[in-house]
Amino acid sequence: MALSEARRASLLAYCKLTELADDPEVAALIPTLYEAAVGYLAGAGVGVPESDTPRAAQYDLCVNYLVLDGWERREASVAGTTVTDNPAFRQTLNQLKMTEPGVSL
Repeated sequence: MALSEARRASLLAYCKLTELADDPEVAALIPTLYEAAVGYLAGAGVGVPESDTPRAAQYDLCVNYLVLDGWERREASVAGTTVTDNPAFRQTLNQLKMTEPGVSL
């Protein structure tokens, strides 16, 4: 799934990187992090939903979270407090998985 210019702008805004849009590191990593996020969701059993649906908004939020997480944790190690999943992300991902068309639980 190619990263459109509108989706890139949305990701930059979510990650608070709009002012750094022309930075070479941002320009190189945001598309890669986006592709990784889409791949992660596909591996989790979540397909790309039809646009302009509630599932599409949930999907975009999960992608946004994964891109931001990848951006913030791009160092080789994480220092500081305990690292845990964001419960809002986990709940949204679970909801997407449970409502995936053609999948019955």
